[in-house]
Order: sequence, then C-alpha cells, then structure tokens
Amino acid sequence: MKLKDIIKLLNAGYAGANQEKEITGVAKIEEASPEEISFLANPLYEKFIHSTSAGAVLVRKDFKAGNLPAGLDLLFVDDPYISFLTLLETFNKVTVEFKGISGKCYIDSGSEIAQEVTIGNFTNIGKNFRLGEKSIIQSNCSIGNNVTIGKECLIYPNVSIYDGSIIGDRVIIHSGTVIGSDGFGFAKEPDSSFKKIPQTGIVHIEDDVEIGSNTSIDRATMGETHIGKGVKIDNLVQIAHNVSIGENSAIASGTGIAGSTKIGKRCLFGGKVGVVGHLNICDDVTVLAAGNISKSILKPGVYSGYRAKEMHRALKEESYISKIGEIYERLKNLENKIN
Repeated sequence: MKLKDIIKLLNAGYAGANQEKEITGVAKIEEASPEEISFLANPLYEKFIHSTSAGAVLVRKDFKAGNLPAGLDLLFVDDPYISFLTLLETFNKVTVEFKGISGKCYIDSGSEIAQEVTIGNFTNIGKNFRLGEKSIIQSNCSIGNNVTIGKECLIYPNVSIYDGSIIGDRVIIHSGTVIGSDGFGFAKEPDSSFKKIPQTGIVHIEDDVEIGSNTSIDRATMGETHIGKGVKIDNLVQIAHNVSIGENSAIASGTGIAGSTKIGKRCLFGGKVGVVGHLNICDDVTVLAAGNISKSILKPGVYSGYRAKEMHRALKEESYISKIGEIYERLKNLENKIN
C-alpha cells in the first residue's frame, strides 16, 4: 500500500515528506525495514524510534517527535496498537476457499448444512446437526447429536463437541479442546463409593468467542454452561458445569473455574487463577496471575494473592509477612532484656 492509503485507512495525522512511499508490510520497531511500517505503544520501546530503519511508525497523537532518523514518517493515531492490528489484518488478509464436505467424513441423518462450508477428512458428525454459512470444520473432529454451529466459525482439527452444544457465529475453537464433557458431579454413598450425578444440560457459546487449545468446558448438570459474547479463553483452561462467563471477559492459561460460579462482564483473569465454586464475581474485575478466589467479589477492581484481596491490601499484607523474621528477632531481644 502507499503510505497515503494507510493514512486514509487509519484516519491518521501525518508528519513526513513522502506520502507516496510504498509500504510492503508491518514489523516490530526494532526490526522493521525502510519498506515496512511499525508502531510505538509501549514507552519501553521509545528508545528504538531514534534508531529504527522503518519507513513509517504509528504513534499517539500527543507524541513529541524530537530528532528522528532521515526518511522516517510518523502517523498520529488515537491508539497505535489497535491501528497496528488493523494494518496486520489488512496486509495479511487471507481469501478462504471453501472446499465443501469431504467424502472421507461421516454425517448422520437430519443435518442442515449451508452451501459454502468446509468439513474435513475423518470428521464424524451425529444426528440433527446445524452448520452456518462460511464455517470451517477441519479434520478429525468429533461432533455429537443435536449440535448447532453458526456462521463463519473455525473449528481446528481434533476438537470434540458433545451432544446438544450450541455455538454462535464467528467462534474459533483450537485443537484438542472439548466442549460439553460431563461436569464433575458425584454423590458419596454410605459405603464411601461415588454415585455419578447425570449431567443433562448443555454448553452454550455465544458469538465472537475464541477458545484456545486443550481447554475443557463442561456441560451443565441441568440448564447450561454459558460463555458470553466476545469472551476469549486461553489454552489449558478448565471451566466446570453451570459456570457463566459474561461478555468480553478474557481468561489466561492454567485457570480453573469450579462449578456454578457466575463471572461478570469485562473480567480479566491472569494465568493459573483458581476460582471456588458457587461464587458471584461482578463486572470489571481483574485477578492477577496465580490469584485464588475463595469468596464472591462484589466490587470492581484489581485483586491478587493466595486468597485474593484487593491488590493494594494484598501487597501491604505481603510486605508485613516479609518482615516476620525481623520482628521475631526484635521480640526475642526484648524478651532477653526483660528477663
């Protein structure tokens, strides 16, 4: 693209000398060539703008230029990172060729499948399946009875989707993930053995959700396990039966959420967060990595710690704990003086 077309696409301000410059791709600021465009969003990378070879760099509207390398043009935008993502999508737009239904897959009776789709080799699909327009199911997937998958979805190889699951539009599910496995429900018998509680509900995933590889989302005991619109779930996450996650929340790898917990909208969970069952977590809660939530959170904010508390309180308590050895020695010396 010519630089002038990028300026128009991003509705950007401009400082430089050559809007006719040809831009062939996007790259990191420390690695970009004179034919590439980069971005500056994190102050830690500001040092590179004085040595970059990039042909142009996206910066915030309030950025103060100073001395810059010769030939470097600046594009001023509200959010350089979001604008950079727009350019990434533009430069890497892939035209998808829909290949139809492989003769090496199996589809049971009663299915309604749109015309422009792909279903790959050795995928097995049960009865009464529904698949929307421009969706892709890659090879070796297993899909149960009465499953609905919306339009423009992408299901990667080796995904298992159990009976009754409902998946909305533009959902991406990565390899090895299991949707709708039985919830971990057992009742203890008088002889200490366990009786399995039937898991009769479903998983309902709304539009624009992305789920990483090797994640497991359990079906509800009754009703549904619900993943709201726009939720992003990382690899290796466990979501138990009857959990509900509000729209536009994001959950990082290694997180485990126990049964019947309700999570609000726009929540952010770092890696290895643990959540006890039957809790309520309100909207706009951030839990830092390795935080453990043992009681409901009813106030938006940032939480951390083994038993997650508001971050400032948790950090203060941690600093007190680090001084226990010093306090013990002082107390011991005082006791010796008194004795």
